[in-house]
Amino acid sequence: MVIAGLWTEVCLNLAVQSTLAAGYDVYIVTDASGGGSEEGHERGVQHMVQSGAKPITAAVYLSELQRDWSREETAGDVAKLFAELGGGFGQGLRWEWQLLGLKEGTR
Repeated sequence: MVIAGLWTEVCLNLAVQSTLAAGYDVYIVTDASGGGSEEGHERGVQHMVQSGAKPITAAVYLSELQRDWSREETAGDVAKLFAELGGGFGQGLRWEWQLLGLKEGTR
């Protein structure tokens, strides 16, 4: 199960602990969740990891869904998502497209 939540130390933590107790493997999307404070977020993540949850980022999750760039039916859309929302990686894609003279959104 992949879970993110609005309030890491409460909403996300309660859902994760219940899901772990039900016997599921749980992945928490840490950069798509936020706490009441940075400290609260970090301690909430730490607690869930100690309970057995596995932390990942949104980029990791999206990359795992894509698997590799030869899956052309989704590669263009995934590249566009990374370009728009992927921070430094997205900027790197746009720069590479510009250097290679590629139309934005292609690979």
